[in-house]
Amino acid sequence: MVPVGIADVAPWPDWRAAAEGALAFLAEHVGWDVWMVTQVVDDRQIVLLAHPDRAVRPGTELPWERSFCRQMIEGNAPRLATVTAAVPEYASRTTGPLRDIAAYVGIPLLTRDLQLFGTLCGVAYRAKPRSAARELSVVEAAARMLSTLMAAGWDPPPLPGEPGREVVS
Repeated sequence: MVPVGIADVAPWPDWRAAAEGALAFLAEHVGWDVWMVTQVVDDRQIVLLAHPDRAVRPGTELPWERSFCRQMIEGNAPRLATVTAAVPEYASRTTGPLRDIAAYVGIPLLTRDLQLFGTLCGVAYRAKPRSAARELSVVEAAARMLSTLMAAGWDPPPLPGEPGREVVS
């Protein structure tokens, strides 16, 4: 039994709980409007988890070719943009469901063999001050922790069920 005074730092029971904890931590300490863990499957980016949990439904898909995260992964745009309209690679994607994203941060999540699993990303609907860039290392540490847990054998949750999956085009 874990003593009451230290239960708040007990290990997470699984990868999902660790990811949910990371998202809640980022929301509380870094801010931004929505934090997500995504998985890239073929030509789709699929939301596994989001915080707040009702902000984006797990299973929501975005075509990988239109994703902010793809631009970041491929090195075409920075990991953090306090004003997405000022970054051409992001500004060209702010249409449709992405039109309201004014700031973006994303970090790759990697498997044990250094293959892309997905991303840990955050968005804000209002531009952020340049000082928000100081928080990048915190987001990178959270993403690295999740990648390390995968490398250690902790399995991410399965993809949300196919029926009713929301596809954003």
